[in-house]
Amino acid sequence: MQLHISPSMRSITISSSNSNGGFIDLMKIKVAARHISYRTLFHTILILAFLLPFVFILTALVTLEGVNNCSSFDCLGRRLGPRLLGRVDDSGRLVKDFHKILNQVNTEEIPNGLKLPESFSQLVAEMKSNQYDAKTFALTLRAMMEKFEREIRESKFAELMNKHFTASSIPKGIHCLSLRLTDEYSSNAHARRQLPAPELLPLLSDNSYHHFILSTDNILAASVVVTSTVASSLRPEKIVFHVITDKKTYAGMHSWFALNPVSPAIIEVKGVHQFEWLTRENVPVLEAVESHNSIRNYYHGNHVAGTNLSDTTPRMFASKLQARSPKYISLLNHLRIYLPELFPNLDKVVFLDDDVVIQRDLSPLWDIDLKGKVNGAVETCRGEDEWVMSKRFKNYFNFSHPLIANNLDSEECAWAYGMNVFDLHAWRKTSIRETYHSWLRENLKSNLTMWKLGTLPPALIAFKGHVHAIDPEWHMLGLGYQNKTDIESVKRAAVIHYNGQSKPWLPIGFEHLRPFWTKYVNYSNDFVRNCHIMET
Repeated sequence: MQLHISPSMRSITISSSNSNGGFIDLMKIKVAARHISYRTLFHTILILAFLLPFVFILTALVTLEGVNNCSSFDCLGRRLGPRLLGRVDDSGRLVKDFHKILNQVNTEEIPNGLKLPESFSQLVAEMKSNQYDAKTFALTLRAMMEKFEREIRESKFAELMNKHFTASSIPKGIHCLSLRLTDEYSSNAHARRQLPAPELLPLLSDNSYHHFILSTDNILAASVVVTSTVASSLRPEKIVFHVITDKKTYAGMHSWFALNPVSPAIIEVKGVHQFEWLTRENVPVLEAVESHNSIRNYYHGNHVAGTNLSDTTPRMFASKLQARSPKYISLLNHLRIYLPELFPNLDKVVFLDDDVVIQRDLSPLWDIDLKGKVNGAVETCRGEDEWVMSKRFKNYFNFSHPLIANNLDSEECAWAYGMNVFDLHAWRKTSIRETYHSWLRENLKSNLTMWKLGTLPPALIAFKGHVHAIDPEWHMLGLGYQNKTDIESVKRAAVIHYNGQSKPWLPIGFEHLRPFWTKYVNYSNDFVRNCHIMET
């Protein structure tokens, strides 16, 4: 910007450079000598000299804001006028007003029969066409949000119910496998061959071997447990597996292991009907559990009846459904409490659930000193996740019941079933079984008000004072609960446990955790292929 005064002092010109390298006259003042004195001219120049820096700053400000071609005072006026006149953005005041309206609407009742738009775009369209005021708009928006929240909540409960039914059902392929193998048992002598061979029978009670016990009616799951154990063992020739199943599954289970030996390990398959000790006289409480009408209705009846879903969170509802799994009244699930009587000649065994996979040699478990205790188990109160590893007695028992409150400590650490080292020799010197039966009777008398969840709560009481904590890396839990399970931790664990509803053989199993299980399924087996059990 330049100030030019003519030699005759009759004109003053203010110029500004443009983008082409030339100058544009911004202002030209002509001075008549006969009307303006030199003193007046001096004052004029002084005033202009004072104003020019401000003009320069305003011009630079507009340029920095992107108005590069603005080279006239008219343009500057349009750009800078609102600022110089003190005009401000009213959005802050509008937000405060709308917030006031929302607070007012939040305390009002939504009118009955209010017709709600199906989408936000429809709401905007109706607002334009019907000339909604701010209050009507806010009230309609609130009603829409509450409606969508109800629908989402109902969908979540429906999802949990569907998941519960899926978890409680038998997949078509696994049912087919059981039927085909049962038919094979009746028609194929090789499928009926004695397990183990007669010359190996003495090893079933030889305490120099490593004895594993598995109780299940799921043939495919049993095959994974046995196969993964043998494959991970450094001394598979020292393994003896005792597989216990129910009467309806016995033929199919026997056929599978007769036709698919896991040499050099030894396999025994027995049905509960083949144990002479398992009579009604010895298990009266379990007989009552299976035949009691109210108990059967609780586990097999309508799981929604009597439940106020408006007062229940989805997580609480999921826990209640889990507690009502029919497996909890199955004799196979309670069988572990009778191990000392079912295997009178064995001193130390490892009991495995059918939803585990073995990834490491388990022979060191027999070297663990249980220090006179009966049950070597992983404690479940030492972790941070609230689903699996933060469990204490208060998570399993109703401490408002006087019997529970007077006999148990709510903060006592819980432990896990699924992979347990049992010292049967020490167990026989205790009254664990009698304690288990006694508390089952009390819970039946109280109409299941002392605890709800299956076989672990009475075991927590019965084994109280008889548990030795083992390293958590021996047994990792929660693969059927938690989608965000750490993969590296899964790889390190000796035994991974798919406890929870999302079993790896079910369609609701977690996809990224399923391969740890499917790697031990023989998908080339004729029975597996003919039942269309496919790797997913």
